[in-house]
Amino acid sequence: MGGESNKVFTLAEVSQHNNAKDCWLVIHGKVYNVTKFLEDHPGGDDVLLSSTGKDASNDFDDIGHSTSAVAMMDEFYVGDIDTSSIPSKVAYTPPNQPKYNQDKTPEFIIRILQFLVPLCILGLAVGIHFYTKSK
Repeated sequence: MGGESNKVFTLAEVSQHNNAKDCWLVIHGKVYNVTKFLEDHPGGDDVLLSSTGKDASNDFDDIGHSTSAVAMMDEFYVGDIDTSSIPSKVAYTPPNQPKYNQDKTPEFIIRILQFLVPLCILGLAVGIHFYTKSK
């Protein structure tokens, strides 16, 4: 794998290497085959696998890797990325979230009351017990 390779890959080519048996990442214009490092990655293999198929530079920088981690990357270098194959701006699509249903608010109040009413009754019973016992 060494650092001598100057092969240029497109993002489509790199994106095909997106599983635990074959995992490539694009970081700062370079392509890394991190398959052998998946088990040793301190953040777990899911972190690396979730960064496949895109420019993972921001993901990498956001973590704040140590200088030894950055130096270790040379061991996994396989080539460079064709920067024209990386989309300049990725359209943000918000995650699907259930719409807020105001009709559920009474259910929430009922659940709170189901907890608080018995607690108040228990507190009242304990208070009466101690009050009548002291007389």
